[in-house]
Amino acid sequence: MTLVSEEDLSAAARVVYQHMSPTTQISWPLLSQRSGCEVWVKHENHTPIGAFKVRGGLNYLTRLRQTQPCIGGVISATRGNHGQSLALAAARLGLRAVIVVPRGNNPEKNAAMRAFGAHLIEHGDDFQAAYDQAMNLAITEGLHPVRAIHADLVAGVGTYGMELFQAVPDLDTVYVAIGQGSGICGLMSARRALGLSTRIVGVVAEQADCYAQSFEAGQAISTESADTLADGVACRIPDPAALESILDGVARIVRVSEAEILAAMGHMFTDTHNLAEGAGAASLAALLKEKDRMQGRKVGLILTGGNVDKTLMARVLEGA
Repeated sequence: MTLVSEEDLSAAARVVYQHMSPTTQISWPLLSQRSGCEVWVKHENHTPIGAFKVRGGLNYLTRLRQTQPCIGGVISATRGNHGQSLALAAARLGLRAVIVVPRGNNPEKNAAMRAFGAHLIEHGDDFQAAYDQAMNLAITEGLHPVRAIHADLVAGVGTYGMELFQAVPDLDTVYVAIGQGSGICGLMSARRALGLSTRIVGVVAEQADCYAQSFEAGQAISTESADTLADGVACRIPDPAALESILDGVARIVRVSEAEILAAMGHMFTDTHNLAEGAGAASLAALLKEKDRMQGRKVGLILTGGNVDKTLMARVLEGA
């Protein structure tokens, strides 16, 4: 299980808020009209890296510095936001950050990681290949490996869940995209800490649905590919610990198509004037897919990030 305690969340909040302010949650009337229910958007696109992951990186590397003061550097793999999180946190804490990305990764996210001070290595054709290479390099290069799921990452990102639930405690359901699983596990941890009964619904891309298949089967199922424009959910091998928590605490997992993701990115822009990357808009895509089921309810959407590249956003706006 990857859920963390209220004490862990409180300790993480003290770390996170040294570096950033809480993000806002807004009920946008046009989104509510579009979906037929009262919609609250948690704006994790408004963090210092434009995504929720920054919270986990700050908490993880701060704790690492405290427990291993002689550590020199860290290494991990990413499609973008996790890497930006580690790069920013490493720069603030005086650590070296090496990030492995798959070939053809979002060039704007790559540029952002470099701007935060990370050394980038391109390897493999997808996240899993990059991740495996990062774990190998950790040994040969003497770097601390930051894995996809860890209690300190979950506690850090879980602070957004505490903010949302404390501000809007009577939500019926919250939709959140699933990448490697830290975000949804942090959200479940916050729900448990506050003693709420809010339903949590995971969202995956149809073309990267290993968590949906695993949820339905009750056991880990990997897929051969994760070919989706929503790079934040482009996962083909579920994390066992995250999956255990998801099986126990998630109401359901909804698959959304590439067209539904693109449409939701456009709706988020026209209805709120916020940019949403594919994974950030996936929650809205799922709500609109379940529009009839959710009529009249009070619903939260996690806008996990706004780091969309200009080429994809131009495609979204043309479609809109």
